[in-house]
Amino acid sequence: MSKKIDLNWSVYDITKTYPEVIDIMANLGFDEIKKPAMLNSVGRIMTIPKGAKAKGISIPVVIAELIKNGFEITGNMPDISSMGSKQFQAKETGNTVLLKDYLKRLGNGEDLESVKKDFVQNFSDVDASEIMKAEQELIKEGTPITEVQKLCDVHSALFHGLTKEEKIANAEKAVEESLKKEETSEMTTTTDAYVRKHELAKALRETKGHPLYSFTEANEKFSKEIADIRGALEKGEDVSKKISDFRQIAIHYAKKGDLIYPLLKVRYEISGPSYVMWSVDDEIRDELAAIDKECNHDEEWIKRVQAVLTRADEMIYKETNILFPICAMNFTAEEWYEIYEDAKDYALVYGIDNRWEEAEKYVQDKKNRHEAAIYEGEIVMGGGHMSAAQLEAMLNTLPIEITFIDDNNINRFFNEGAKVFKRPGMAIDREVFSCHPPKIEPMVRSIIESFKNHTRDSVPVWMEKQGKPFLVTYYAVRDKKDNYLGTVEVVQDMQFAKEHFTS
Repeated sequence: MSKKIDLNWSVYDITKTYPEVIDIMANLGFDEIKKPAMLNSVGRIMTIPKGAKAKGISIPVVIAELIKNGFEITGNMPDISSMGSKQFQAKETGNTVLLKDYLKRLGNGEDLESVKKDFVQNFSDVDASEIMKAEQELIKEGTPITEVQKLCDVHSALFHGLTKEEKIANAEKAVEESLKKEETSEMTTTTDAYVRKHELAKALRETKGHPLYSFTEANEKFSKEIADIRGALEKGEDVSKKISDFRQIAIHYAKKGDLIYPLLKVRYEISGPSYVMWSVDDEIRDELAAIDKECNHDEEWIKRVQAVLTRADEMIYKETNILFPICAMNFTAEEWYEIYEDAKDYALVYGIDNRWEEAEKYVQDKKNRHEAAIYEGEIVMGGGHMSAAQLEAMLNTLPIEITFIDDNNINRFFNEGAKVFKRPGMAIDREVFSCHPPKIEPMVRSIIESFKNHTRDSVPVWMEKQGKPFLVTYYAVRDKKDNYLGTVEVVQDMQFAKEHFTS
């Protein structure tokens, strides 16, 4: 029977199944794996790929060593063949210098057509991907995205098209074709990277419940709505309600902005496409909001509607042909699971709500594995980890007063700082009822009892103190199995809200 290691398994699970892996990994530089406390805490949430990245150890070397020791590796395999690819590693070149010069000239007010002329002359023989790389290098160096976006008009001068939108779309298609050629020449295997990337994206888009499945379903709906609005405009019909409904696209963009773009930028250092598309998302969203508020639906308003629909339509193309394939080639299965889970926090778009069973199982298994642990001052929790000092400082920074009472009604924690409701240190480890005057004690007992018997989950109490309004809220604290663990009291000075809404 072969020994199999799934790269999606936690290090803890792997070593429990194959104890010999501890020595193999330790010899590769994973020293902490021999520390039982670390293995039993951090090891429960750490995978081999994540650990290798954190330690700066080559994952191909780790995989090769495991195979050498008789293991069969399965799961989310890293794309070893494409490691070292230059796709998103633009260097300071003559192209970058020229683009900087064009931006400077545009910033100084030089005529756009004049800059375009020089651009065509210098870049007519340069692959579109090289231009994209140079633009990304500008972003890495700190050039504002709004400045780099100015190059879109200049860039489009290289490509044929009757309108600005057509030119930009053709430019992006040329980037894709150029990347296809580049990837093919760089790959040392027979697999065509371009085809592989798009086939992988297609497979994920067709996986029921996968984030790309839901994103694509939403885009199909957006495309239909765009066609519907355009048709109504041609007939001279009122499209006000249709525009309002179409603004749901802002939720779609928010998901990309929170779940996709940061992941590409931070973990994979793919910032150029993300930054530019993110900015365009914001512009489309803001323009739709402005159009929706406008009462005068004259010819100028109709032109604005048509223009923003064109941009939204182009974004659908960019997502399908550029963004999603890049994500498909880079994101791990675990990252897709997390995107799926986090997406649940957003409002539904046109009622689209898909369940991904594979991710549901992963999320549940992860919750079952996560047990809070403390090792050398590091607190490991389901949502991450931090030192005790960091946690304490964070709680003391929040502009609220926090008190935690355990399930035996004992005061366990107060955050520090100036307080309106004084909490002496000696009250720690005392029964909470002893801290309240007799006339308040019955209310406190009633609240805690209702939390314990699950009749209430929170109780807000408004009051005035020192001439200011305060909101005191009691919350039941429960574990993942809904067992009562205690009560947290949060006190917040609401004077700022009163001044905001009455000024």
